[in-house]
Amino acid sequence: MYLFQRIEEMMMEYHDAKSVIAKFLLEEKEHLPQYTMDDIAHYTYTSKSTLVRFAKLLGFKGWKDFNRALIEEIKYSENKQITVDANLPFQPTDDYKKIISQVADLQIETIMDTMHLLQKEMLERAVIRLSKAKKIIIFGMRPHCYNAESVRWKFLSIGLHIHVAEEGEFGMLSRTLTHEDCAILISYSGNNVHRNPMALVDIFKRNRVPMIAITSGGHNYLQQNIDCVFELSAQERLYSKISNFASEQSLLFILNVIFACYFQKDYSKNLTYKIENSKVLEEQRQATLRRVKEE
Repeated sequence: MYLFQRIEEMMMEYHDAKSVIAKFLLEEKEHLPQYTMDDIAHYTYTSKSTLVRFAKLLGFKGWKDFNRALIEEIKYSENKQITVDANLPFQPTDDYKKIISQVADLQIETIMDTMHLLQKEMLERAVIRLSKAKKIIIFGMRPHCYNAESVRWKFLSIGLHIHVAEEGEFGMLSRTLTHEDCAILISYSGNNVHRNPMALVDIFKRNRVPMIAITSGGHNYLQQNIDCVFELSAQERLYSKISNFASEQSLLFILNVIFACYFQKDYSKNLTYKIENSKVLEEQRQATLRRVKEE
């Protein structure tokens, strides 16, 4: 989880000076390099000591270390080739043509950003774990579990069954997995150890269950505790946004790439299986368009 996302969590979690400071930092993100510590204390009606405590709560030694990391993250975000605001990709005055263009640009940019975050080593590790697993279960809260259903069908089409856990069965299913299985954990923030699917990590560790995580970059619990991690394009805030246009697109792209790499491992066998089963399952369907009709 990136620093600004952790700050947003604090804004929502607390209802005191910490929330006021967090809100100011989020609202003034683009101008923060111009503010001194005195300025921020003044505008938030707090004190320097309160700012220091705020920084320490986020794991920093003091305000200087926190501010340095914050500025670096701002510069990093500015250097990314993202031209559309993932949180507010369109405005109330935009017409439909503009909305179409903005959402399209956002999804394209998100895929390109996600592509650059993918690591060959992680893909190889994930394919090995999926290939060896007797049981594969995906653990993700809504709406991630809905997105996971799409890749479940892709794997099923080549004979590999993946189960997408429903929220009410996380606890029971997690305890059925062993070192011969694989758990895939999906969480955008990946940080709250008391919430699912993060709360399952200790169970999987005790039972030596191989894990694959899909989460945002930066410092978070899943990143620290799992050795096979795929980073989502983390342009969105956790709460204050129109929708999860970017994270949804990023997740689907990662899942599709994992499927494609798994498919490629035994390309001929998987392609034959897919085609033969498609013929059987879809023999009743009639192609009405000549370009999709197969003999």
